[in-house]
Amino acid sequence: MQLPPSPDVPVEAAGVLVMTRTAPRQFLLMRHPNRWDLPKGHAERGESPRQTALRELAEETGLAPSLLELDEGFEFLIEYPVRYRGDATPRRKRVHYFLGWIDRPAPIECTEHDGGEWFSWNPPHAIQTKTIDPLLAAIDRYLRQQDSPGHAPVPVA
Repeated sequence: MQLPPSPDVPVEAAGVLVMTRTAPRQFLLMRHPNRWDLPKGHAERGESPRQTALRELAEETGLAPSLLELDEGFEFLIEYPVRYRGDATPRRKRVHYFLGWIDRPAPIECTEHDGGEWFSWNPPHAIQTKTIDPLLAAIDRYLRQQDSPGHAPVPVA
């Protein structure tokens, strides 16, 4: 990854929260030694956030993008400060998160994490306050809005 030339330009990244369509709903988290994370990563030159999210999902989980349907109505954007090794300058990281639907939990082939786990969808969640909890809360609000009168419900098989 090449850092932007100026610390004022955010480092772009993207990821996907994968959720099952089947009841009971489940979502995928990746395990690092000391924390949970989502499949995500830095954008390559010329990639859109959606392209980055799907590429990183395939690289980190082995899930082919063809197994997934990105929800066109949901995108969550978060920025936070980061420090990269070898760079003394604090940077801002901007991460675009998408909601991806999959029919049922699928086996995960981890390449950059200690493992992956499917969690039951039972909001509110308290997993990691910096990024995961706000993302899950935003998805909960989105799904409730979709299920409200006047909106087409999110399909559940």
